[in-house]
Amino acid sequence: MNPADAWAFLPLGYLTTILIETPVLLLFLARRHRLGVRLFAGVWLTACTYPVVILVLPMLFDPGNERFTYLLIAETFAPAAECTLFLAAFGRSTWRRDCAAVTAANLLSFGLGEWLF
Repeated sequence: MNPADAWAFLPLGYLTTILIETPVLLLFLARRHRLGVRLFAGVWLTACTYPVVILVLPMLFDPGNERFTYLLIAETFAPAAECTLFLAAFGRSTWRRDCAAVTAANLLSFGLGEWLF
């Protein structure tokens, strides 16, 4: 995908990603997080990582020729960065559950994204 196509795809991909990931976070983040925090996380975490995955990493790795490398780095970066951000913002007392929820949300959006697009 060339940069112009990536920028054009960004809004649709972002919206699709938050529609997939937010329900997972609503259900599986620790109950100590209020509903508003869980909803915010669904929008905010993706806003922080999605541009890197869609706009930056494809410039470093040609997804056409280096697809495995690109996917490995992108799909490791997104949950790792999102867990770090979430824990920094909302505390670490339930970090295992929260990071599991964030990782599951990312895996689901990756799988569905591969299937849809």
